[in-house]
Amino acid sequence: MLLWASEEHGIPSGTVLPVYIKSNIEKVWVAGIPAEYRKPGEKNAKIEIPLSKLEIAGSKRAARRRAEEFSEYALVYAETLQDGLPIRDAPDNGARRVYRLRSGEIIKILNQVDGVPAISANGEPLAGDWFSVLAEDGTTGYCFSYRLKFFEHINGPLNSAVIRTAEETSDTELENVLSKKWVAGIYGDMIDNGNIDIEAFSKHWGFSPGEESGVAHISLPDADISFRYDTIRSEGGNSWLFEGAPLSMKLRSPAALVVQYEAEGAQGASNSARGTELFINMPYSLDDIIAREKLRRESLFNALYIEGPAFSSASYGRLRLNEGQDFLWEDFERLTPGVIPASALGRGKIEMGLFLPANLESQYSGALTFKFKSTNGQDVPASFLYTIENGSNQGGVRLEYIPPSNIDGNRVLRRAYSPMIIYFYHAG
Repeated sequence: MLLWASEEHGIPSGTVLPVYIKSNIEKVWVAGIPAEYRKPGEKNAKIEIPLSKLEIAGSKRAARRRAEEFSEYALVYAETLQDGLPIRDAPDNGARRVYRLRSGEIIKILNQVDGVPAISANGEPLAGDWFSVLAEDGTTGYCFSYRLKFFEHINGPLNSAVIRTAEETSDTELENVLSKKWVAGIYGDMIDNGNIDIEAFSKHWGFSPGEESGVAHISLPDADISFRYDTIRSEGGNSWLFEGAPLSMKLRSPAALVVQYEAEGAQGASNSARGTELFINMPYSLDDIIAREKLRRESLFNALYIEGPAFSSASYGRLRLNEGQDFLWEDFERLTPGVIPASALGRGKIEMGLFLPANLESQYSGALTFKFKSTNGQDVPASFLYTIENGSNQGGVRLEYIPPSNIDGNRVLRRAYSPMIIYFYHAG
């Protein structure tokens, strides 16, 4: 059964042909031309068909049955509306790309298939379906239909409406850029400084060129903007312009991409500001970094838990740590309201998300925050530097209060000028 129409003889796809020879050297089938498609005077005419463009059924009956099954899509082709649209090895946006389509390139639609719903860069589902497809060079795979223009072909040139130029070449560097995941450059700074903000990493700030949808997306702490464009055009020097949008990008290094944009008119933009942002490609995912940071924080808490889990202070009550980073603090009234807010109840969660400046790292085991449940239903924090005193006779933990003004985000800036220090000892 013919999968890709023979334009020279006007044989449409879905036609059953007799096959005589397979040539592995020439990579073709030698097949017979049905009488209705022969030119005047041709008898027993044969045609060479690339191996990928003919499906072997095994018998005439099986071929006719297969052609009947294929009839819904036999004449259906599609033109790609966006440069860089991928064919993947599975019907999933996360699957490996096996081919990159040029804008205006023709592909053969083989069948509609079930797949993972395609999601745009801003989290909205894309309109369309997954299809099994065949490219002209024989590559097969799956393509999402959002950026495809379907048409039926019976005879005549397939690419009659497609403008092609001799200068068209594969932009391998662009393919490389599109194949990578680009995240906000500030994540690299956090990793270099050993200062992982789990909340920030969970936002997955970054840049998506939107090759599937034709909508590029920038997500940053102060920007969440989408740009609809027609195609991505090379400007030389590893620079590209998103035609139809005030957006461009330049590859500074294999792992650094600079994106320039103008927000005016972009979807989600609240102003007309221009911006230049750095995005990076990392060899591991943001979720992996989050997981490792959670394990690090759990190990810090476990070190405290093992040292206790019950502590007591002659002046500041009793503190008990529980698995799951819960705590119970009783009789802390002498710390209210200067250290612990008046609305705090005596229970809550301990968070190990604060980072120390270099000049304090050798003096303290770390920093923590007691997130107290409160009478108004809101968690209220109280943060402390802490030192595990397991070398003393009694053992325990020393807490030093950190005023909120001495904390910036998840970083401790400095000690208090007149620090409040609390000693908790083992409670037995």
